[in-house]
Amino acid sequence: MTKLSVNINKIATLRNSRGGDNPNVLQAAINCQKFGADGITVHPRPDERHIRYADVREISKIITTEFNIEGNPKEDKFVDLVLEVKPAQVTLVPDDPGQLTSNHGWDTIKEKDYLRNIIGVFQKAGIRVSIFVDPVVDIVAGAAATGTDRIELYTEDYARNYLANRGRAIAAYVAAAEVATLHHNMGINAGHDLDRDNLKYFRQQIPALLEVSIGHALIADALYYGLENTVQMYKRELAV
Repeated sequence: MTKLSVNINKIATLRNSRGGDNPNVLQAAINCQKFGADGITVHPRPDERHIRYADVREISKIITTEFNIEGNPKEDKFVDLVLEVKPAQVTLVPDDPGQLTSNHGWDTIKEKDYLRNIIGVFQKAGIRVSIFVDPVVDIVAGAAATGTDRIELYTEDYARNYLANRGRAIAAYVAAAEVATLHHNMGINAGHDLDRDNLKYFRQQIPALLEVSIGHALIADALYYGLENTVQMYKRELAV
């Protein structure tokens, strides 16, 4: 079954809006695990506007499921943090420093040499590597040349077009997944704007999907349904 990794950045955003430690990010991570999440995802950015580097260190001490740290490896501080914490997985995302949210994947063709080198750094430390990519066949093939263990398909375009024509919205992702799994033996993760409406269909159409990372929609749903119930609701959507 596809694993659910809960991104808790939005919990940290709420905490930071008032200062102090309410809601408690560490407790949120513990609760997500307790309520059935298969992993915890964090995405520390250089300005620490949501998850702080100190949060990552503290969370790493209590995670008993999979810990996934996302971020831009062109920031030396990020690389140092990942090598210190040694999570189960690092997801490399080509964010600009002030970017509101991730909105594009790597150009794996132009950045092949850079990615190959930095991926090797993490793999040498025993950390599984996933790189964030758009659902473009040539880009996915290029990802294989970097030596990455997995790709994470950037799913905003799918989510945006799902209601209008879900078959058309998923087509590029199915093609990308086939290239990754059938031709290059890479694992597939996915994330960005996946929610309770579009998640099940995505999972059904991409049976090789190993993991989804979901933050914004899940945390928003938790305001209405409660965190425990919401984690279980998302888990059921993945139980195809």
